[in-house]
Amino acid sequence: MQFDAVLLLSFGGPEGPEQVRPFLENVTRGRGVPPERLDEVAEHYLHFGGVSPINGINRALVTQLRAELAGSLPVYFGNRNWEPYVEDTVRTMRDNRIRRAAVFTTSAWSGYSSCTQYVEDIARARAAAGADAPELVKLRPYFDHPLFVEMFAEAITKAAGTVPADARLVFTAHSIPVAADQRCGPRLYSRQIAYAASLVAVGAGYSDYDLVWQSRSGPPQIPWLEPDVADHVATLAEAGTKAVIVCPIGFVADHIEVVWDLDHELRAQAEAAGMAFARASTPNADRRFARLAVGLIDELRYDRKPARISGPDPVPGCRASINGAPCRPPHCVAEWSPAVSTATPTAESR
Repeated sequence: MQFDAVLLLSFGGPEGPEQVRPFLENVTRGRGVPPERLDEVAEHYLHFGGVSPINGINRALVTQLRAELAGSLPVYFGNRNWEPYVEDTVRTMRDNRIRRAAVFTTSAWSGYSSCTQYVEDIARARAAAGADAPELVKLRPYFDHPLFVEMFAEAITKAAGTVPADARLVFTAHSIPVAADQRCGPRLYSRQIAYAASLVAVGAGYSDYDLVWQSRSGPPQIPWLEPDVADHVATLAEAGTKAVIVCPIGFVADHIEVVWDLDHELRAQAEAAGMAFARASTPNADRRFARLAVGLIDELRYDRKPARISGPDPVPGCRASINGAPCRPPHCVAEWSPAVSTATPTAESR
C-alpha cells in the first residue's frame, strides 16, 4: 500500500483563556455534562494560562515526523475538538491533491474512545471534504511496539533516579466506564493497558508494580475502572510506603490530565503524606515516537510483519482502518494478533 501523505490526528486543546470554555463545550456536546463540571475542568486549564500543552507537543511531533520522513511524504495535522480541525485539514489535503494518507493517532490503544472515535473522525472529515476526499488509512494500535515500551521504560529509570531506591512503581491510565471497556471486545482497552504495563515494567527492571486508573468524570452510580490513583496512593501511604514513581502509561503526551491530575494534585497529595514523588515522562515529541509512526506506515508500505514485543499473554489489537470504516462491524472488534518478536469527555489523549 502506497501513501502520498501522513496525517497526525489528535484530540485538540485550547491555546488561550478565551478558548477554554468553547473547547470544553465542543468536547462534551450532547453528553449532558453539567455546567458546574465544565467550570471545574476549566479551572485546570486556567491554572496554566488557558493553554493546553497538547497542540505544542503535537506540532513538535510533526516536525520530528517530517525529519524522520526526510521529505518523502508531507505531514498534516488535525484535531477532533479544536483548531486545526481535522475537517479543515482534510479539505486542505484534498485541495493539495492528496489521494491516500496514513493516519497516526495520539492514542496507542483499541477501544471506543481510544480508537473507534478516531475512525469516526476520519469518516466525518472525508464526508466534509466531499467526493474528492483522500483515502485515509488509520494505522494500528501500537501499545506493544518496541519503541513505545523503550520510551516508557527509559522514563521510569530516569524518574527512579530522583527518589529512594525502594520507591513503589505505579502505572496509571485514563479510567473509562466498565461497560465501555466491553464495547469493542471483552476488556480490550484495560487488557492492553495491563499488557503494556507488564512489558514496560520488565524493560525498566521491575518485577512488582501496581496498575491504577485516573481522571474519571462520570456519575458516581456508574461503575468505572478502579482503583483510582489518588485512592491507591493514599493506601500506599497508610501502609508505610515512603516513595512512589507514577508512570502515566495510558497517555502519549504530557497534557492537562498529566500535568494537573498527576504533577499538581497527586504530587501534592503524596508530599503531604510524607512520600517522595516522581512522575515518568510520556513520549511527547521524542524522535523515537516519530520513528514508531514511520515504522507503522512502513508495515503497510512494504508489507512488513508488525513490530511487537513478545509477552506471556498476547492480547488482541485492531487492524488498520480505511476511510473511517470500522475495523470489523459493528465497532472495532479486534482480531487476535499473535505477538511477534522484534478520556472521559474531557480526555485529551488516551
